[in-house]
Amino acid sequence: MELAKESFLKDEVPVGAVVVKENKIIGSGRNTVIADNDVSSHAEINALRSASKELNNFRLNGCSIYVTLEPCHMCAKAIVDARLDMLVFAAKEPKTGSICSIDNFLENKALNHSVKYKFGLREDISANLLKDFFKQKR
Repeated sequence: MELAKESFLKDEVPVGAVVVKENKIIGSGRNTVIADNDVSSHAEINALRSASKELNNFRLNGCSIYVTLEPCHMCAKAIVDARLDMLVFAAKEPKTGSICSIDNFLENKALNHSVKYKFGLREDISANLLKDFFKQKR
C-alpha cells in the first residue's frame, strides 16, 4: 500500500506491488509509466524486475506477488512467464482486470504455467486510494 501511495504522490496511478519468497520481500515496484515514459512500467513489471535482479534469475519459482490492483493482461502474462506460484491482489479493475473482471486469463489451459490467485486483501483501502486519485483528475 505504501508503494501505491508513493505513486499517488508522484501523480502516477496509485498501484504498488511486492514479490515475496519465504516470507521475505525480494522485489518491489510501483507505477512509473509517466516518469519512465514507458507503457510497460506497471507496478507488477517493476516488482518482477526488482525480484529478478535480487535472485539473479528471471524465473521466480517459489515466489508470490502482492498487488494493490488486479493485473492487466500484460502483467498477468509476465507473472505466468516468471513462474510465480501465487498472485494476491486487493481491488478488482473493472475496465482492464485480466484475472476475474474482464477475463479469466490465469484459468487458460493453454498457459505453460499455473498461477494460483486470491483477491480482496485490503480491497477497501486500495479502492479508496484509486477513487481519490481519479477524483482529483476530474
